[in-house]
Amino acid sequence: MTSLLTRPDTVRADAARPRPLVLIATLGGALAALGPLVVLLAVGVVGWFVADAGVHGVPRDGMRAGALAWLVGHGSGVTVEGVRITVVPLGITAVAAWSMWRLGHRVGDAVSGHGPDADRISDGERDLTVPTAVLLFLSGYAVVAVVVAALAAGTSADPSVPRVLAWTIAMTALVAAPAIAVGSGRAAIWAALVPATLRSAASVAARLLGTFLAVSALVFVVALGLSFDDAATMTSQLHPSAAEAGYFALLNTAFVPNAAVFSGSWLLGPGFAVGGATVVSPSAVVLGPLPVVPLLAALPAPGTPAGWVGALMLLPPLVAAVAAFRALRGRALSWDQLALAGCGGGIAAGVGFAVLASLSGGAAGPGRMRFVGPFHPDVLVHAVTACGLGALLGASVLAVPAWRAARAASGPAPESASEPGTDPIHDPSAAGD
Repeated sequence: MTSLLTRPDTVRADAARPRPLVLIATLGGALAALGPLVVLLAVGVVGWFVADAGVHGVPRDGMRAGALAWLVGHGSGVTVEGVRITVVPLGITAVAAWSMWRLGHRVGDAVSGHGPDADRISDGERDLTVPTAVLLFLSGYAVVAVVVAALAAGTSADPSVPRVLAWTIAMTALVAAPAIAVGSGRAAIWAALVPATLRSAASVAARLLGTFLAVSALVFVVALGLSFDDAATMTSQLHPSAAEAGYFALLNTAFVPNAAVFSGSWLLGPGFAVGGATVVSPSAVVLGPLPVVPLLAALPAPGTPAGWVGALMLLPPLVAAVAAFRALRGRALSWDQLALAGCGGGIAAGVGFAVLASLSGGAAGPGRMRFVGPFHPDVLVHAVTACGLGALLGASVLAVPAWRAARAASGPAPESASEPGTDPIHDPSAAGD
């Protein structure tokens, strides 16, 4: 428990002198950015050496490639031989988000002694500790991002600084801000003021989205495993050495989350495109020439899929039902609150997945490869429908017994079984008195 919620008589002597908020939050933001960046710089240098044993170029070329990978993971895009690439490797984005959460949580714990205590916050006193820390965290992260973009830019690459800043702001709001609030103890105080139905709906949405992404990733891994020979053949066409093959596999790993989102869009029905005038869905597969990328070996064969493939579209609502049931089980809610939390959480999860679908695609090359990714407007409709109805079904498993119990409890009271002679109104002796 943080010092915010600690009894005054148990606070340590050093807690009376909290560390400077400006220094802690700004440094936390900078370190959150530098952690994944340093790793990618090292990977870039290793890749430069693996490519030709350092014969061509200098180590800073590999470091520049690592910096560009970090920027691309923040939505900057990059220009390669005059071709604009805008696909975001969500694997790098996920690592950056994890770093944000860990450092944000530590920043929140470090600044928990600032501002009013829990009792004063509950009484309504204004507390700007978390908003201030979030803004300082953002400033530290943004400074690193701008400096990296300026150093990595050149004639062969053109990272977009505005897009990097936009992604930095969005990630700070969605990841770092909640982490700081949780670490500081403010989240627990604020959550107590939120209606139970809304808290339950948020729990349903988080569990459903996480479970559906895991199922989608599993479907992709199974498809790739069944086509492992094709993936190996694609890799062999590049004639790599053992070290180069391992490095190439590592680069492909950065796009595994994208592939999981593509798989989820396929399960929902609309599917995705791998180039212009292509479609990959449970009802039809139309493909064209593909780049040599081992992950693409998981794509189904062109044509009309077998009839049983369509049955896999039952997975999203089934996952939603199970996730809603598990999230709402044991919660002290009325039947209508259970239904509302289940349906609302399912709809929120569907919207969240559609947002991920819109971020997972983009331009992956010249010509027809400028159109790669899920059909996110259709994915939005299908995700909201499948997740909302599925979660409502799962919540109904709990809501129906609760409704029956509430109806039984509010029924007419049983008639008195006492005899008229013992009722004071009908007792003759009582009347005589």
